[in-house]
Amino acid sequence: MKKILLLGDEAIAQGFIDAGGSAINSYPGTPSTQITEYVINSKQAKELGVRANWCANEKTALEASLGVAYAGKRAMTCMKHVGLNVCGDPFMNAAIIGTKGVLIVVADDPSMFSSQDEQDSRFYGHWAMIPMLEPSNQQEAYDMVHYGFELSEQLGTPVLYRIPTRLAHSRAGVELKPVRKQNELTEPADAKSFVLLPANAKRLYRDLIDKQPKFTEASEKSGYNKYIDGPKKNLGIITTGIAYNYLMENFPDGKCPYPVVKVTQYPLPYDMINKLYDECDEILVLEDGQPFVEEQIKGFLGKGKKVIGRLDETIRRDGELNAEKVAKALGMKSETTLTVPEVVTNRPPALCQGCPHVDSYTALNEVMAKHKSGKVFGDIGCYTLGFNMGAINTTVCMGASITMAKGASEVGIFPSVAVIGDGTFGHSGLTGLMDCVNEKANVVVMILDNDITAMTGGQPSSAHNKIRRICEGLGVEPEHIRDIVPLPKNHDENVRIIEEEVNYNGVSVIIPHRTCIVELKKHLKK
Repeated sequence: MKKILLLGDEAIAQGFIDAGGSAINSYPGTPSTQITEYVINSKQAKELGVRANWCANEKTALEASLGVAYAGKRAMTCMKHVGLNVCGDPFMNAAIIGTKGVLIVVADDPSMFSSQDEQDSRFYGHWAMIPMLEPSNQQEAYDMVHYGFELSEQLGTPVLYRIPTRLAHSRAGVELKPVRKQNELTEPADAKSFVLLPANAKRLYRDLIDKQPKFTEASEKSGYNKYIDGPKKNLGIITTGIAYNYLMENFPDGKCPYPVVKVTQYPLPYDMINKLYDECDEILVLEDGQPFVEEQIKGFLGKGKKVIGRLDETIRRDGELNAEKVAKALGMKSETTLTVPEVVTNRPPALCQGCPHVDSYTALNEVMAKHKSGKVFGDIGCYTLGFNMGAINTTVCMGASITMAKGASEVGIFPSVAVIGDGTFGHSGLTGLMDCVNEKANVVVMILDNDITAMTGGQPSSAHNKIRRICEGLGVEPEHIRDIVPLPKNHDENVRIIEEEVNYNGVSVIIPHRTCIVELKKHLKK
């Protein structure tokens, strides 16, 4: 079979194409972005008629995939961990309706390399009571897409597919499988399953509960979960996903002396874990993320033997797992420790030279300097880096800038300014602006429009060329929707416009528009 070098993200994408996937619907978010980009740019996917879409947000993306599943086709939706919060509503209900042929790929970000928190998506899967897959390497990442679709169709459930940053963004050789033909259009076997009226929902929820033993049986028998024996019984080790690789990096000969349960499919394989517990004096749990398995194991076993891991900080509870941390937990000296050369210095992220946001913030800073009691509420995107310019006071989550500014203004903060990007505005800013209009809030909303979703690599912005019309449609007075061009030569004029809207008692929208400098360079090279 053909073997190619792929990132973990790319292995998932290629697996989706080869497994007969019909449509992938996603919202970009590091470290998941490259999955959908790979499919968008794949000549093979185009020849097979595979649809690949960037959607307005994760909720609309997953709902589109549920529509694909309703038609009997295979679909995948990709996002980063905090994006799973955005699509929590369809995610939880997808578990109940007996969704077939849907993989929900969530890339977690231990150590928060590009995220607000270390949220572990396995808790969501456990809460929804659906099977989960967590590959340990790129080959498994590819193979598990094929298996995940089969599992979903066999058991009548969506499958949560979890990867961490390190697996998403590292490369390895992957052996490809034969390409599977896409499913034919079909109708749902249970015509009422997609209608969650209370009478149907109660029946379907009971069905989901009744399926749980089958989910566990699949985990025990699939072959992806393994019991690996070892001669030293003073310690038993449970690893999850990529944690198995970190463990084995400390044993270059490939022989771990301790018994190991390798977990890459959930629900947990309880028979294997019971066997490990019965044979060993103490249990160490290794997982990249929060202590999801460790908490379950302590409750499940609870028979007196010691279980160690992140909860007791044998391994620090925060941060990414690695081979060195595993070695320390085992009382070993790591062979993989790397020292950073003195010549290497930290380079904090910063707005690019020539970024239009710099000129927007420079003008805003001059205005806010005259209003010492005012606050600027920021949002998620490149413009978050305005914090380094002293330009924003908060960044919490997608869309929070507008609604936080509204709340602050209502209790006396003046001026109350929100800064949001065009991509983020399309993702989750519209409803907040509607609240502002409905409540006649005294806020200024600056929508920094650079034509693209910049921070995740230049994907199309869902609000592109529509921002003014959207704001008018939501009820913002047209004369208080102001367009400016963020350039140094326009600085004085931009300061004047911002000051005018700050002094207007009502909802104002200012749209600084200039194309992202990185995107502009791409076009100039073509």
